[in-house]
Amino acid sequence: MTTTRRQLVRALLGAGALAPWATLSVAQQLVARADTPRFVFVILRGGMDGLTAAPVPGDPGFAEARGLLGQFATPPLPLQGPFALHPLLAQMHAMYARGELAVVHATGLPYRERSHFDAQQVLESGGTRPYELSTGWLARALTAVGPQPMKAVALETAIPLVLRGPAEVDTWAPSNLPEPALDLVVRLEAMYRTDPALAQALARARGLRETPGMAANPTGMGNTAAGLGGGGRAAVGLATKAAEFLQRGSQVAVLEMGGWDSHTNQAAPQGATSNNLRALDAAMAALREGLQPAQLWSRTVVLVATEFGREVAINGNLGTDHGSGGAAFLLGGAVQGGRVIADWPGLAKKDRFDGRDLRITTDLRAVMRGVLADHLRVPRAALDAQVLPGSAQLASLPLLRG
Repeated sequence: MTTTRRQLVRALLGAGALAPWATLSVAQQLVARADTPRFVFVILRGGMDGLTAAPVPGDPGFAEARGLLGQFATPPLPLQGPFALHPLLAQMHAMYARGELAVVHATGLPYRERSHFDAQQVLESGGTRPYELSTGWLARALTAVGPQPMKAVALETAIPLVLRGPAEVDTWAPSNLPEPALDLVVRLEAMYRTDPALAQALARARGLRETPGMAANPTGMGNTAAGLGGGGRAAVGLATKAAEFLQRGSQVAVLEMGGWDSHTNQAAPQGATSNNLRALDAAMAALREGLQPAQLWSRTVVLVATEFGREVAINGNLGTDHGSGGAAFLLGGAVQGGRVIADWPGLAKKDRFDGRDLRITTDLRAVMRGVLADHLRVPRAALDAQVLPGSAQLASLPLLRG
């Protein structure tokens, strides 16, 4: 076996190039300069309850409306004014204290009809109603900055809608498949040699594998995954891998966490919501930890968002049903943090949307516009016409450090 073939074996084993759910795009070179801004979009699928993740104990209507969901085993972590963070978000609270986290409350999308699928389509497409747009707002932003598109990676088995569009995007997912037989590798090499696109993909896999720190199954999670269940460890692993891709030159990364639907037993200490909060907290700490040594955290903005919030009142199953307004998080060394961004509508029943939901007073697209315009330098004309059509009337929020 030649040296080239030995290198090829290592590339295929490490980069997951033979695994159908651990793929890399055909042609993308990670060449973004180290001093360019980085952006991470974290999608929380299922509808995170913003009043659990970021409770508002200082609102006069909070305790009565929330019932058992307004009671915590340990006190919520204080933010400015009436706001707080769930006690399981301790590492994110530390980022808030360092000025690296801002909470956007009473935020949401133009969509109000409470369907997960439709709301997620709006969240990722950047439209005003479901299915009016078939590509993603972030994908359109990649090509709106100039002749050289931004480099992006999805930490998923397939490209999510938010990154589907004209630009080429990498995907990565961990693989537990066994090592391929040498005979198969040799045959693939011979087949790929006559196909420029496949040969380029194979060369890209080899290049990624031979770069230090880019093994297919990340193990260097530090202490951030300690005490977490399988889902939490997976989230930390993806955040760690996202940091590696951002170090290698990707400017944009997208990852997701599922399971935020919370119709029953929402406050259970080992229930889905509590475990998801632990996982989110650990994953954001892992992302920060992964970007700090390369001094990239200071040039990074992370937007954590969900498709809709929940109803204000607790339901008969000790959970919450689909709502509209909720909370989002902005993290990163480039964020002007240590604050809550909210035009607070109040929680009294008369102040709720449809008498049920936290009223949306900050359009989430205004947050997207602020990040895209001021951090990624997407021209405002492109934001209005191409990236977030229908949002021109929204003022871009000032979100970055001066």
